Amino acid sequence: MGMIENLRLGRYGIWTFDFEDQPAGLIRDSVQELEELGWPAVWIPESEGREALTHAGFLLSATERLTVVNGIAQIWSREAQWTRGAALLLADAYPDRHLLGLGFGAGKPGAKPLQAMNGYLDALDADTKVNPAPRAPMRRILAAYGPKMLELARDRSAGAHTYHVTPDHTAQARGILGAGPFLGVEHAVLFETDPAKAREIARAHLHPYLTTPYNIAKFRRLGYSEADIDRGSDRLVDDLVFWGDLDTITAKLRGHLDAGADHVGVQVIGVEPGTSAMPYWRRLAEALLPA
Repeated sequence: MGMIENLRLGRYGIWTFDFEDQPAGLIRDSVQELEELGWPAVWIPESEGREALTHAGFLLSATERLTVVNGIAQIWSREAQWTRGAALLLADAYPDRHLLGLGFGAGKPGAKPLQAMNGYLDALDADTKVNPAPRAPMRRILAAYGPKMLELARDRSAGAHTYHVTPDHTAQARGILGAGPFLGVEHAVLFETDPAKAREIARAHLHPYLTTPYNIAKFRRLGYSEADIDRGSDRLVDDLVFWGDLDTITAKLRGHLDAGADHVGVQVIGVEPGTSAMPYWRRLAEALLPA
C-alpha cells in the first residue's frame, strides 16, 4: 500500500465539518490542541461557505506540523489556474504539509463527473503561468467512488479519497488502485450506545447522502437495496456510522485498514453546530494514536 512521500499523514486523522460553523479563534485553539494530542492530519470539506484553499492556509498557519487535507476542494468553486496558484503557494509556504483533495462535489446540471474531472486536471496540468517553484511538490488526490473515477485517481493523482463507504468498498478501491497509490477513507462515528437514539442521529446525518444520485449509485454498487436506501435501514445506517462505546468504534475503524486503506479520517457526528468535538477527539487520540 502507498503513503505519499514526506507527508505526515499517519494511519488516522480527523475529518470534520465543525470548522465551518466556528469562529477563527476557536478553530485556531482546536487545531493547536489536535496537534498537541498527536493527530497528524486534519481533513476539511468545502460545503458551507468556507473557501477550501484559504481555509487550509489558515489551519496551516495556526500549526507547526499538522498536515491539512482538502476533503474536498470542489472543482466548480474556482477555475483551475486559481486552484493551481493557491496550492503552489501552500506547498511553498508549508512544505510537505498540504494535500489538495479535488472532487466533483455537488456538480452542475448536465455535467458528467468523469469528463469534468478529466477536463479540470487537463487545465491544471496545462497551466504554465509563472509562479516560484515550491520548496516541496504540490500533491493532489481525487474523491472517487466508482471504478472509472478510481482509475482516474490512480492514473492522474497520488491516490483517492472516499467518503461514507464500507470496508468492502475499501477493499474494492484498493483492488482498482493497486498497491502504490494512496487511499484515504472517511468514516463517521457516534459516541452513543442506545441503538434507537444512535440510529436516529445517524439517519439525520446520512439523509442528504441517501437522496443524491451519485451516492445512491455508490450504495447500490455495494449491494444495498432500494428499500435500504429509501428508509435508511438499520443495516445501512450501522455500516456507514460506527456508533457505540470507544472500544466498539475503534475496532470497526480498523476494518478499513485491514481492507487496504492507508489512512482513515474519523468524522465525529452528533455534535451541536458551533460547539466542539474536542472531548471525543481526545478520547480517540488515546485509543488510535501511537503513544
